[in-house]
Amino acid sequence: MMDLVGYGAFFLTTALIFSLITLGLNLQWGLTGLFNVGLAGFVAIGAYTSALLTTPETAGRFGGFDMPILIGWLGAMILAGLAAAMTGIATLRLKSDYLAITTFGVAVVVQLVALNAQSLTGGPFGVGFIPRPFAALAETPLLFNLSNLAIVAVVTLVVFLALEHLSRSPWGRVLKALREDERAAISLGKSARFYRVQAFAVGGAIMGLAGAVQAHFIGFIAPDNYVPTLTFQVWVMLIVGGSGSNKGAVVGSILVWAIWAGSGALTSVLFTPEQQARAAALQIVAIGVMLCVILLVRPNGLLGDMPRRPRFGKRERKVVADESGATP
Repeated sequence: MMDLVGYGAFFLTTALIFSLITLGLNLQWGLTGLFNVGLAGFVAIGAYTSALLTTPETAGRFGGFDMPILIGWLGAMILAGLAAAMTGIATLRLKSDYLAITTFGVAVVVQLVALNAQSLTGGPFGVGFIPRPFAALAETPLLFNLSNLAIVAVVTLVVFLALEHLSRSPWGRVLKALREDERAAISLGKSARFYRVQAFAVGGAIMGLAGAVQAHFIGFIAPDNYVPTLTFQVWVMLIVGGSGSNKGAVVGSILVWAIWAGSGALTSVLFTPEQQARAAALQIVAIGVMLCVILLVRPNGLLGDMPRRPRFGKRERKVVADESGATP
């Protein structure tokens, strides 16, 4: 029973870390309409920044400043946000698919730097000995997992509430206006590029924070952690939960991660070790089937903004009023 509770805490912690990344993507795409498929690069920047700031000194590698974990998380947000802002300044004049190709290229560049800059990132060997919160409880897996779950839950809740406030603020309403009708927003004196760079930077900072939290939760990072599969997972989470909804981003992350982890456990039981490498592709199949089913039933996702259909009586009264020229 205790092992089951401990695994549940581990599962929820991982799902909430994905929720952080999805919340950052929802700010960029769901609220502002910025098509970012290079999010793995910003997650990697945050993870490596926090790791270099907080790990002990290591011979032959830059970093090892042995700073507190909170300093590492703050540094991850700042550097990932700056990287996103510079990317935004250079690329946000592009539209839709061109922006997607450019951001994907940024993610590839970040991964190649992480893979080859061994004196900075450890190269293919990655960065180890990353301090973990409540490391003293590591000998008691249940308490360790529950403690980490509490920290990640608090961080996710703070980010969620901040984004909910921002989406309802005048700043958030400008972003929605730019997404819906850019020309109308510009005609009111709003700078489309200025607001989009801000949204891209804030979203990138949240992704960097998620990468830092994940790095300290696992204790080790490597370039293989930030491959395009991560981008695919997060986009599916947002689409399933509902683009434009912060609640949907969280719910979609938990649901998709449950299916991803469950399908992985199922293939390990049903297939022999020699066949498991090929059977791992069934995880992608399971996610694809689930995505098709949900989009057929809920085209805007589980909690996406669905257009309200007027009731028959209200619609009939409106038609009568329009024909008579009177107000209802």
